[in-house]
Amino acid sequence: MREYGQFCPIARSSELLAERWTPIIVRNLLNGCRTFNEIRQGAPGISTALLTQRLDALERHGVLRRTVGPSGRGVRYEPTEMGLALRAVLDAMGQWGAQWLEIQPSHLDPGYVLWATLKLVDVNRIPADTTVVRFELRDRPRDGYWLLLRRPQSELCTRPSGYSEDVVCRTDSATLVDLHLKRLSYATALRETRLELLGPPTLTRQFPNWFGTSPFAAFVPTTASAPPPRT
Repeated sequence: MREYGQFCPIARSSELLAERWTPIIVRNLLNGCRTFNEIRQGAPGISTALLTQRLDALERHGVLRRTVGPSGRGVRYEPTEMGLALRAVLDAMGQWGAQWLEIQPSHLDPGYVLWATLKLVDVNRIPADTTVVRFELRDRPRDGYWLLLRRPQSELCTRPSGYSEDVVCRTDSATLVDLHLKRLSYATALRETRLELLGPPTLTRQFPNWFGTSPFAAFVPTTASAPPPRT
């Protein structure tokens, strides 16, 4: 971990939190991820070795605690009081980013888009039985994604789950982001065929009600003023 050699609390915080992937890992912990695989699924692209290294560093500094299951198998990661106190920091980062930074094509990783969509599932509105939604992404036709909507916790899969598919959702990653951030309504997406839902009418009608609102949806992007000309 790189040190700045400054007593400033911003510098000292940055030594730990400004490391690549660390804020993402903390975000995933605060979103309820408790196992190594759950944390990694919300961080597409991170290597197993680097995730292990970052988790070790966060544990050493007291941001998380590592526990072993009652059977002696399986490791769980939980944020400590120190880790929970970072929620306000990440909320501020998210609000600032939503307002001032534009979403670029490179930001539309479908694995993360659907992972974030999964975090918005309202378990009180989904059907009582397991409902499987397969996503056909026009911008990533070779990729396969399935949402297993069930109580108490839904799941994102990248391989067939063995369950029968109840709904097929044809769309693209950009549309999923716009729906997630409420920049686009489901009614408009369906009308403009940016979203197609195939399946029993009772399920396709309910589909838009299964997902909650992003905590950053209220922050409308602001166009930053142009920098003054150089003299």
